Amino acid sequence: MAVQINPSILSADFARLADEAEAVRGADWLHVDVMDNHFVPNLTLGVPVVESLRKATDTPLDCHLMIEDPDRWAPQYVEAGAGSVTFHVEAASAPVRLAREIRAKGARASMALRPATPIEPYEDLLPELDMILIMTVEPGFGGQAFLDVMLPKIRRTRQLIDRHGLQMWLQVDGGVSAATIERCAEAGADVFVAGSAVYGAADPAEAVRGLRKQASEACRH
Repeated sequence: MAVQINPSILSADFARLADEAEAVRGADWLHVDVMDNHFVPNLTLGVPVVESLRKATDTPLDCHLMIEDPDRWAPQYVEAGAGSVTFHVEAASAPVRLAREIRAKGARASMALRPATPIEPYEDLLPELDMILIMTVEPGFGGQAFLDVMLPKIRRTRQLIDRHGLQMWLQVDGGVSAATIERCAEAGADVFVAGSAVYGAADPAEAVRGLRKQASEACRH
């Protein structure tokens, strides 16, 4: 598995987003958390900021929609420049149709699961997706502690992906740091969202390199 590190701009300085994007040059994607204060109890940013960020960086944008009615809004984030769009299965009314629409517009389609949502009921949907996101905290706020109880769910998800012979990514988001990333990689994740572990570091680019090295070594083992 090729390890990918996606710094989350939720932990960046919103007044300096272009500079913060430049500070993690070398990252695989920039993770953009979109929250509507309905699906989750927080309000962040929307389509206009994604459009502006797309113009300010060459790093592709990985938009994580923690919003109600993603069936309506997700395609607009592709049009705004997102290279990957993640919707929550708990909020989508027609996840297969939505994944196909995201792909048809030219982006990677990803589906996220909250900690209490099991993966097994959605096994048949996996071929429609390019990535599955297992939340390792409750979505809504950065800086939360990693939930170790999610590790078995990551393992089960990897087993399902392998069982179907799918070339899809398995992303984890929430509390990912130098102290937790190896456990996630060993469980089968290959895409890692890191917020405070990157933007809280003295050298964010070096933090990205360090996390990549840890996860790559854990995947090899």
